[in-house]
Amino acid sequence: MRAVALNEVPSAPTVTEVATPRPEAGELLVKVAVSSVNGFDLSVTSGRLQGMMEHRFPLVVGMDFAGTVEALGEGVDGIAVGDAVFGVAMKPYLGSGALAEYLTVSAGYGVAPIPAGLDIKDAGALGLAGTAALNSVAAAAPEKGETVLVSGATGGVGALAVQLAAARGARVIATARPGREADFVAGLSDAHIAVVDHTADLDAQVRALAPEGVDVVLHLAGDAGQLAGLLREGGRIASTLGLTQEAVGTGGVIVHPIMADPNPRTLATLADRVAAGELRVPVTATFSLQEAPEAFDAFRAGTLGKISVTCS
Repeated sequence: MRAVALNEVPSAPTVTEVATPRPEAGELLVKVAVSSVNGFDLSVTSGRLQGMMEHRFPLVVGMDFAGTVEALGEGVDGIAVGDAVFGVAMKPYLGSGALAEYLTVSAGYGVAPIPAGLDIKDAGALGLAGTAALNSVAAAAPEKGETVLVSGATGGVGALAVQLAAARGARVIATARPGREADFVAGLSDAHIAVVDHTADLDAQVRALAPEGVDVVLHLAGDAGQLAGLLREGGRIASTLGLTQEAVGTGGVIVHPIMADPNPRTLATLADRVAAGELRVPVTATFSLQEAPEAFDAFRAGTLGKISVTCS
């Protein structure tokens, strides 16, 4: 099969031929229709995860997938060949990724059905970013009327988090450069999104909107110390970037470190919300599998929202 793979790290991803995987007991073989590029994939190609996870070469990259079940491993119940599914590739090692024509995944974790109303292109870009966004918002738990600062609002996780926070009735402040980025963020929700320029005096801009500090920070990009300093006493910061309570101290700020958990219930919640029109997957660019190296370049260059890759 064709796949986007690495023969060593760090190295640039290339499209090559690798062996088609076979489902082991408890696994599904999925014919992948759509995948996407995530920041995790760049961490893999750059070699930043060496020593943290086992690498198996040729290492097929990619986390998100959407497609149809092609075959079942022994002992799989409740899923049939031909079912439309999506999710996140969650093997305990790197190498069996989703940027490929076929993928094997556990039948019990990291996968959920694609409901009616969820476009497969959106499903293929929803799993990892959607889970990280939903987990972050759920952990920080903004209430109606509270102010939420989303740092990193132009990325896939941030664009979804802006929508999820606004849907809870929170007042959202989002970081973006003036112009195209600000227009993108402002258009994510029917609710008013206040946009601040993180390349200028961020503290002054946020304090002008929230003089006593914000209630919640979603730390998806930016300097954690500066962002924590914008919280009111007792404020909460949810971080996908490894921020810990110890790093911030005990000065009245509550830290929620986030590790995305794409369990079936979370994936189903995301899918249902997109299908119902309550959440929009912000796909702004689409590449073919053969063009996947260009998709990685576009991601590095700062493409807004999500980058989709069609695999078949």
